[in-house]
Amino acid sequence: MLYPWQQSDWQALIAQGERLPHALLLTGEPGIGKQAFGRHLAQALLCEASMAVRPCGVCDACNWLQAGNHPDFRELTPVVEDEDEESDSKAKKKPSAWITVDQVRDLNQFVHLSAHRGGRRVTLIQPAEALNLAAANALLKTLEEPPAGAIFILVSHQWRRLLPTIRSRCRRLALPLPAKAEALAWLSGQRLADAESQLAEAGGAPLAAIERADAETLAARRAFLAELADPRQLDPLALAERLDKQKMEVARVTDWLSRWLHDLASLGLAESIRYYPDEAGRLGSLAKALDPVRLMRYHDTVLEARKFSSHPLNARLVFEQLLFGYQQAVRPMNKG
Repeated sequence: MLYPWQQSDWQALIAQGERLPHALLLTGEPGIGKQAFGRHLAQALLCEASMAVRPCGVCDACNWLQAGNHPDFRELTPVVEDEDEESDSKAKKKPSAWITVDQVRDLNQFVHLSAHRGGRRVTLIQPAEALNLAAANALLKTLEEPPAGAIFILVSHQWRRLLPTIRSRCRRLALPLPAKAEALAWLSGQRLADAESQLAEAGGAPLAAIERADAETLAARRAFLAELADPRQLDPLALAERLDKQKMEVARVTDWLSRWLHDLASLGLAESIRYYPDEAGRLGSLAKALDPVRLMRYHDTVLEARKFSSHPLNARLVFEQLLFGYQQAVRPMNKG
């Protein structure tokens, strides 16, 4: 399935016909449907009917892919591993941060086999930046000398984190954010309450807006922003403890924080708000007294913390450090 805002990109891609590359890198903001686009392409490439416009959806190949058991399709995602490797009883499972070299070695065996249906062998890798170094190097060898009929679709939210040698072996297709009106029309069909502010907070990405709008996450975000809006009353230790007890991910909290900082800086420099228009009053009151240089330095610190949010961390300690740093960054300027 393609989303409405993807139709023109799809038509431009499929018009290339047999000139499609053996490795395609789909890039763009999270939450715009890159994975859906990649799956649609994989289905089209394996469809056994005419693929002049789109996969037919009714042939055996389409049915197998939709059911997740097409013999000529593989999807690589971060592995699921035991949360407690020492426990023998009912160990919980959690997603890893990485796609491993063993996964890529298994993939390399798959792509060198003959296709079961006599056509292509298609691989979807997402997110591609989750390839660890060993896995990336193992994949590179196959991308450099791909077997006939093997096609790779890489999906990446942060494509610059990929090895330059992998990027150079792929043709990049940058998928854009949808136009605001188109995104809001789609969100209206999904019955999303307060769609305009949710879309703004998600940076214009409709699927991210849906994901962020569940009641529990929305309440936690609003409570967090209310604390940021009154830094003199903010207790970093108490708030860090609460976030930790709520099992908030470091990535989510740094995302909220970086968006708040962006709007504070944008208000001071351009009198505009991108992410939190419903927080305009609080942002405006706070932005008046801030030192923009100090604010941007702290924003860089938050972005750096977000880079490593997928690594094993003491989340509570990270929250404490970020919140103490926030208090320092939003100290009123010394007017004397």
